[in-house]
Amino acid sequence: MIGAYRPKTLVQRKVRPLVETALGDTRVVLIAGPRQAGKTTLARQFSGPERPYITLDDAGALNAARTDPIGFVRGLSRAVIDEVQRAPELMLAIKESVDRDDTPGRFLLTGSANLATVPAIADSLAGRMAVIPLLPFAQSEIRDTPGRLLDRLFEGEEPTVEASGVLADDLLETVLRGGYPEALRRATPGRRTAWLEDYITLILDRDVRDIANIDQLDRMPRLLDVLAEHAGQLVNHSSFGTALGLSSVTAQKYVAILERLFLIRTLPPWSNNRLSRLIKTPKLHFLDTGLLASLREDEVESLRPNRTRFGPLLETFVVSELIKLASWSDRRMSFSHYRTKDQDEVDVVIEDRRGRIVGIEVKASATVRADDFRGLRQLREAVGDRFVRGLVLHDHDRVTPFGEKLQAAPLSVLWTM
Repeated sequence: MIGAYRPKTLVQRKVRPLVETALGDTRVVLIAGPRQAGKTTLARQFSGPERPYITLDDAGALNAARTDPIGFVRGLSRAVIDEVQRAPELMLAIKESVDRDDTPGRFLLTGSANLATVPAIADSLAGRMAVIPLLPFAQSEIRDTPGRLLDRLFEGEEPTVEASGVLADDLLETVLRGGYPEALRRATPGRRTAWLEDYITLILDRDVRDIANIDQLDRMPRLLDVLAEHAGQLVNHSSFGTALGLSSVTAQKYVAILERLFLIRTLPPWSNNRLSRLIKTPKLHFLDTGLLASLREDEVESLRPNRTRFGPLLETFVVSELIKLASWSDRRMSFSHYRTKDQDEVDVVIEDRRGRIVGIEVKASATVRADDFRGLRQLREAVGDRFVRGLVLHDHDRVTPFGEKLQAAPLSVLWTM
């Protein structure tokens, strides 16, 4: 069992070298991720007398940035600007500044909304800004392990057991803790839940207003509850809207806002011209299982006998861990899911820029059967030589072969490799 996170221990973030490298060759660097994921802690490591730290959570700084963005930026040769999404007016002023002085590393920004999805901002800083995602702690960061599973799989390695596994109740507790640093500081589930509830209130009361005009803001907490019960399922905006008395279009808009705030993540459907019976609907996940479990009111005692309810939590946990592993890899990867109209599926399809594919299926049980590989076999046949590896990750402590390039492996390979 892992111990409680110790607040005085500085967890080394895997993306730190990426930030350092980007500051050496790019004018603007944006660390993007949810509130309380550790962006400020990381950004402050690069601040100092020559690169002062400014936070737009400070009312005075925020007012100055919104009132006179050009004047605000004019006096800065270098700066760390925290929570820049609170004053999007700054982005154009920063563009003008770095166009006049193109010295690398001038501005290190952090944002709790995905500003790269805003066309006006993305276009204005195209070629001038590097975006580095920072999500809540990965298990490999908490445990100080390599966190190179995806790189090693794409390099052709087979999964191996390199340390003792995390099984049964230890696995349940790991999933339910999630990765938010502040939540991990709380010693009991009740204290973590209280912090996560306050966190959601903060996001919905303030951050949503910063990035969008919402007519029915009071519906957002209920929407999150509805989405939590649909985690691991196909996105159905009509169903979400019906539950809240909203149109499908409005529900889709609100879901997109929650995705921009890094609360949820939708995986697009994988497609291939050789397969005609593929489902073409995205799949819904949350980016932190502690937050998801809090919304669903899930606890170890209730999940221990109910592996069916644990399944979506575990799948979301794996998706989140894989996205984190990819965030610090030099290899560009895209994520999708595979499902046919016959309900054959692969939970996560990971594709590199060369078109090579790793498939991941997640099972909450300790036992894996040959039939659990049906979707992975279909995927292997569809892509041929581009298929690198197919894994069924489950609650076990050893690797078991199930055919060419197919293995069942412990969930702990997510952080031990």
